[in-house]
Amino acid sequence: MKTLAISYLGWVATSFFVASYFFVRPALLRTTQMLGALLWVLYGALIGAAPVVVSNVLVIAAAGCTILRRMTPPVAKEAPRI
Repeated sequence: MKTLAISYLGWVATSFFVASYFFVRPALLRTTQMLGALLWVLYGALIGAAPVVVSNVLVIAAAGCTILRRMTPPVAKEAPRI
């Protein structure tokens, strides 16, 4: 891939990540963060930067876990037996 295209990919990833902070709905914020992080993973892979790839895989995992945690209903606890 050409250097200019890779540079543009980095800027697009940055714009997704920054834009995510302007969303009010947490699910939309996290989804946008995940998309931006996915673009950063691709960017990091193209430039051979393992720290960029690993850190953004962690961002994707954290945002995904948060979305899933909010989507699943809480489990009711049983009353303690006396």
